[in-house]
Amino acid sequence: MNIQVYNQQGKESGTMELPKVFESAWNADLVHQVVTSQQANQRPTVAHAKGRGEVRGGGRKPWQQKGTGRARHGSIRSPIWKGGGVTHGPLKERSFKKKINRKMADRAIAVVIAAKVRDHELLVLDELSFASSKTKEAVSVFTQLSTIQSFSGILAKPRRSLVLLFKHQPELVRALRNVEAIEVKEARNATALDFVNRKFIVAPRASIELLAKRVSR
Repeated sequence: MNIQVYNQQGKESGTMELPKVFESAWNADLVHQVVTSQQANQRPTVAHAKGRGEVRGGGRKPWQQKGTGRARHGSIRSPIWKGGGVTHGPLKERSFKKKINRKMADRAIAVVIAAKVRDHELLVLDELSFASSKTKEAVSVFTQLSTIQSFSGILAKPRRSLVLLFKHQPELVRALRNVEAIEVKEARNATALDFVNRKFIVAPRASIELLAKRVSR
């Protein structure tokens, strides 16, 4: 399958034969399993309730065991006291992580990219480079790219576009990091979750070739 390639001015500059791995049929079960696993792996464990041994105070017996007519208590930090510990509360030791096989994760990327191609949401550029690291220049380039009919919403908010780099390019990262509608990722580190969370994928030809080599391992 051939896909149209554009330059930074939004003009057609040729075509590219898309790697066969990006012609995969849609597999909802695979994508769901991989994406939900990656979401779980990013989930922080912050909820933590203190037990009676962790709350402050309660070092002495509030009153004597017998003779007062009141119920017996050993500590004011018992779970039945106000300000006491919590029984069976959430603990920070809990782990939400799920294991994903590498081949499954790579296959999910291929399936999602294939869907983006079919939906005209993959924009391939001959190259992507800026003369400076200025955000103004980056916005100017993407404004021109948004004149392409299928990619008019490329700068829509919130973040709607993922720029896929074929290597670490600090000048591009600096220029694009303040553009609210854009997220930058290297092709070697991108996941299926990154692609699913973004409407449009903007990638130089070299990034597509690197990504195809990665998911074909």
